[in-house]
Amino acid sequence: MGLLRIMMPPKLQLLAVVAFAVAMLFLENQIQKLEESRSKLERAIARHEVREIEQRHTMDGPRQDAALDEEEDIVIIYNRVPKTASTSFTNIAYDLCAKNKYHVLHINTTKNNPVMSLQDQVRFVKNITSWKEMKPGFYHGHVSYLDFAKFGVKKKPIYINVIRDPIERLVSYYYFLRFGDDYRPGLRRRKQGDKKTFDECVAEGGSDCAPEKLWLQIPFFCGHSSECWNVGSRWAMDQAKYNLVNEYFLVGVTEELEDFIMLLEAALPRFFRGATDLYRTGKKSHLRKTTEKKLPTKQTIAKLQQSDIWKMENEFYEFALEQFQFIRAHAVREKDGDLYILAQNFFYEKIYPKSN
Repeated sequence: MGLLRIMMPPKLQLLAVVAFAVAMLFLENQIQKLEESRSKLERAIARHEVREIEQRHTMDGPRQDAALDEEEDIVIIYNRVPKTASTSFTNIAYDLCAKNKYHVLHINTTKNNPVMSLQDQVRFVKNITSWKEMKPGFYHGHVSYLDFAKFGVKKKPIYINVIRDPIERLVSYYYFLRFGDDYRPGLRRRKQGDKKTFDECVAEGGSDCAPEKLWLQIPFFCGHSSECWNVGSRWAMDQAKYNLVNEYFLVGVTEELEDFIMLLEAALPRFFRGATDLYRTGKKSHLRKTTEKKLPTKQTIAKLQQSDIWKMENEFYEFALEQFQFIRAHAVREKDGDLYILAQNFFYEKIYPKSN
């Protein structure tokens, strides 16, 4: 083949290059069409599944107008931050939903845009609160925090989330866009074919590894205000901290995911009964790993840590970690290196008036 290429006349070489380029463009176009068809098919299947569930509930009896039991009238929203072990955790919810009798729904936004339009916010709030056929429900998706109270909702959903060391999250996302993971290994990724390492990207000042790309966990917790997405906003970080403490039931960290799951099972057994054992022994619940990931050098990490954006994202991460460890310290005890959930530590006494 090498000799044939050398002996080929220049015009034929040019034609071969053009033909190859045209063929590649054609293949790219076909791949794009297949992706669009797959997306349409997934949406059609989802609509069909929803109709089937609604019909099944209708056949079971008139539930729409009936008041739900308090234990059934529960909605959990996991507005998952990308590359924080979110798929691994969500798979546990899917594995348990049939056994524990609740519904799991994926919030699929166009192009994974975490900010909803105002009209979609209204639709989403209405769906979440009034869709009785889907209660109890576990909703998950890459969507920033949405304050249900400002829409006049009396009973708000329960928010949970998991965050990760900001540099580790960015490194994982960088390689994920290029090589994918072992969850869907055949899926073509946006940056597929780019072999540049994260270290090389940082050294060259590339856009995919710029400090601005670290700004993600703060806006996800901050919400839908414009200032939340203003990179480096101190107001956004303060709002994210406020929401984490006041609006989230529990926020865990990727590095201590098992403890997060254990606390959820203890506090919300209606959804998470059996989750800890499943996480420890399950074969598919926590297998997702980014492919071809190379750990950054100390020099790369030091360069990123010079940025004010990293300092703010890391401050938020440390704040979340401290809050999680505080909650855990008051909920478990340690024995022989293992953690055990504490039994109830309060009771009622001096009850008046006395019954006859």
